[in-house]
Amino acid sequence: MERRAHLFAALLFSTVVLAAVCPVSQAAESKNLFDDNFSRSCPENNFKTSDDGQIWSLSLDKEAGCGFMTKQKYRFGWFSMKLKLVGDDSAGVVTAYYMCTENAAGPERDELDIEFLGNRSGQPYLIQTNVYKNGTGNREMRHSLWFDPTEEFHTYSILWNTHQIVFFVDQVPIRVFKNANYTNNFFPNQKPMYLFSSIWNGDDWATRGGLEKTNWKKAPFVSSYTEFNVDGCQWEDPYPACVSTTTDNWWDQYNAWHLSDDQKTDYAWVQRNLVIYDYCKDTERFPTLPEECWLNPYA
Repeated sequence: MERRAHLFAALLFSTVVLAAVCPVSQAAESKNLFDDNFSRSCPENNFKTSDDGQIWSLSLDKEAGCGFMTKQKYRFGWFSMKLKLVGDDSAGVVTAYYMCTENAAGPERDELDIEFLGNRSGQPYLIQTNVYKNGTGNREMRHSLWFDPTEEFHTYSILWNTHQIVFFVDQVPIRVFKNANYTNNFFPNQKPMYLFSSIWNGDDWATRGGLEKTNWKKAPFVSSYTEFNVDGCQWEDPYPACVSTTTDNWWDQYNAWHLSDDQKTDYAWVQRNLVIYDYCKDTERFPTLPEECWLNPYA
């Protein structure tokens, strides 16, 4: 693949560009100790930290999974975490990294999903993204990755502002969801969200549509996390001071409203080579495609 060579060559350049466009705040460069930022919801045996507190590991066994959420909720910004996923036979296992308005799957929730769908040994991981507005989702996309996400940490990020939602993998945009004042009003921009991560058993759907079940003989399944970074608007009732319309923050300035030329090039390569499923092309499921499917993501 000729574009694969460009992608890797462009990664360093894209990182430099993104660093200029997406400066990391001092708050995001904090010690990243888990208890400073998150609360945990799982048995103590399913959560471990490294000796220096910088790496957090969640495990799934037959009795329980594990998850955590930020203590703070946000409305717009840049949200980033490094993950290393379950290796070997991970069929049926789902590692999720997402934003949601509620600490539960409430019927009126907004949500921005990144889910990693496990596999049988030797088969590639899939990354699934989804967008929810007022409890309605059905905006799934699935991509393959150009690396093995179980060998080392990789960075997964979400840029969220009033103009677009962009999902990044190692600074490469893999999905763009634009806001074009849809008549169906399908763009989550009103409610603040927490950031979550979890590992859980999804063997009724996650691997080959549920055909491949979790092999509990391989448990515990472990996903690891490090370098949580956020540069966003912390929500304070009734309204935060940093409302998005002020454009005082880099993530709501013009350069963050659109992909850069280099990001467009990488994004086009991803669309040609790595997309496994796109709801906007599923005319059997959607005889009338949702309105946003007709929007140019480069606009």
